[in-house]
Amino acid sequence: MSKPRKAGVAALRALLCCGLLLLALAAGLSAEPSPGSRAGNAAEDAAPVELATSPCTQAQLDAWWAALRRQTVAGGDHLALPAELLPPAASAAWQPLAMPDVRARPGAAVATPEGGYEMRWYRLHVPPGGNEALALYLPRLDTLPAAVLARSGSGWRLLLDNQPAEREQWLHPLWLTLPASAETGLELVVALPVAVGRHFSVSRIWIGPRDELEMRWLWRTRVQVGLPQAVSLLLAVLFVFALSLWARRPGEGLYGLFAVAAAAWLVRNLHYYVSPPASAWAQDWFWWATNASMAWVMLTAQLFALRFASLRARWLEQVLFISVLIVSVFSMPLWLRQVDMVVLQHAATAIVATVGTAWLGWLAWRERRTELRLMALAMIAAVMLGFHDLAVLAGWAWPEHVFLLPFATLIVTLSFLWAIQRRYVGTVEQFQAANSQLQEDLEEQVSVLQAQNAQLREAERQQALLLERQRIMADMHDGLGSSLLSALVAMEQGSMSHEQCVEVLRECVDDLRLVIDSLEPVGHDLVSLLATMRYRLGKRLQSGGLQLEWDVQDLPPLPWLEPPDALHVLRLMQEALNNVLKHAQASRVRMVTRHHGSHVEIRVEDDGAGFDLQNIRHGRGLKSQLKRAQRLGGKLRIDSAPGMGTRLSLRLPVERKAEA
Repeated sequence: MSKPRKAGVAALRALLCCGLLLLALAAGLSAEPSPGSRAGNAAEDAAPVELATSPCTQAQLDAWWAALRRQTVAGGDHLALPAELLPPAASAAWQPLAMPDVRARPGAAVATPEGGYEMRWYRLHVPPGGNEALALYLPRLDTLPAAVLARSGSGWRLLLDNQPAEREQWLHPLWLTLPASAETGLELVVALPVAVGRHFSVSRIWIGPRDELEMRWLWRTRVQVGLPQAVSLLLAVLFVFALSLWARRPGEGLYGLFAVAAAAWLVRNLHYYVSPPASAWAQDWFWWATNASMAWVMLTAQLFALRFASLRARWLEQVLFISVLIVSVFSMPLWLRQVDMVVLQHAATAIVATVGTAWLGWLAWRERRTELRLMALAMIAAVMLGFHDLAVLAGWAWPEHVFLLPFATLIVTLSFLWAIQRRYVGTVEQFQAANSQLQEDLEEQVSVLQAQNAQLREAERQQALLLERQRIMADMHDGLGSSLLSALVAMEQGSMSHEQCVEVLRECVDDLRLVIDSLEPVGHDLVSLLATMRYRLGKRLQSGGLQLEWDVQDLPPLPWLEPPDALHVLRLMQEALNNVLKHAQASRVRMVTRHHGSHVEIRVEDDGAGFDLQNIRHGRGLKSQLKRAQRLGGKLRIDSAPGMGTRLSLRLPVERKAEA
């Protein structure tokens, strides 16, 4: 098994263990535990309860609530109410009752009771004696506002009026610190008005030591209220995070579904951190939004999980979407305001969730993807906990359990986050693998290009050598070869004297030395090149009776000065000096160099007889010199007049353009 697969299996097992632990914790918290472990503790078992009922009208119920409010504000020892609105005095009216006391909720009930109301009186007895402070604890209460009365002498006094907390009474457990019991004990009555024929749920009632019951009350409040609020905070953060990702990458519908699912779950948990509105109209819409959002939570969660499957049944997704839409629209408090459809609404949601989760589970089993399997298990757990909450809501079973869907929120959210993390890591690994492959391909291409460049450089070197050989051969053929051949023919014909032959041979040797000197590396230094020529030709000039004046200044390097160009410069200077030696009848020759910014100048000046430029303007030698200067990218100028000597000036650019 590969390492990534082993890591995925290990992560799957770890998350499954966490999910099972959460489920076990939720199941343990949903059942009411015993608050103490000491034998004979008064709070070990729920207090025995007796029940009496009495009918009442809407007007009597309003009078009852008004009297409770007056008593809360004004105070007093006794509750001023007619006898029919007080607990029955006859012993025959009271019957023992096994708690909890629940009436199941029908699928679709009439919201406005047609049969009126009834007052349900739950009587408890606190034994006399004891200095320990006592409290009353009622974990779950789903009725109209509760009140707690205590018999004081011949009348009843009010201990608790729960009207201010009416809208949260179903969620928050009831807690009351009891007054000290008299020598005869204390008689308590929990008064709970309910609508005739309507659902109500009253859990067991505990009376015991205040410290121990307070711990239980605080624990249940944290689990039943605090945990959903913390989950809602987590969902709000995830909603903002997913929405920001979706805004940056609109094409990633996965983040959009996650954001919608988180938003729908926030609406579902709205009653945990927002009090329902006071008006009946607003309250109907409030409860519709919280109940209808559960269907959208399940739908978006399933669509999110299905994005990780390769096989998608779009027709089934459309059917689920249409079903949820129909249930949401049909249950709106617009046309059925008098009908309580909570059970029917949640039952339809459970059916839709079961169908979608079954399809998701089958895909997870078929495709064997770790992320899909984990999300399928989380969705199955959420559906099971949803059925549990439906049974609690409808009063079919477990009336004292807490709602467990907040735990399902944690499980499903963890599975979704893990799936997103695995997808992100997988994408990063794919990019890394692709980058590694590209790097290998690039290195291979670089190696190939380097080899090709090496071959190209070698071919260029061989080509340069070949061209240099051809140039040297051409120069030697045109210069040295032609001179030697002419001398040889003349000697064979007897038309050349010994001195002439020596002169020709000396010129050939000088020419050969120039070719050799042009091949020497001069580092683009024109002065060094001229110094070499001076060394080669100095003796010959001296033997010819010429005094050489060397007025050579430093010149900047010429980047373009390569061996072929150096040979052209040397031939120009050699021919100029030969002309002075042979024809000028001069006694002095001066070599001058100057730097004029963008160009340099080489001058050869003599004090000879001079000549008329018109007579040589079309001469072959001058044309050859002009052509060499043009190849160098420079300019050649000759100034001379009879009796005034001759000056040859060669101007060369410091930076030569490529086309030159």
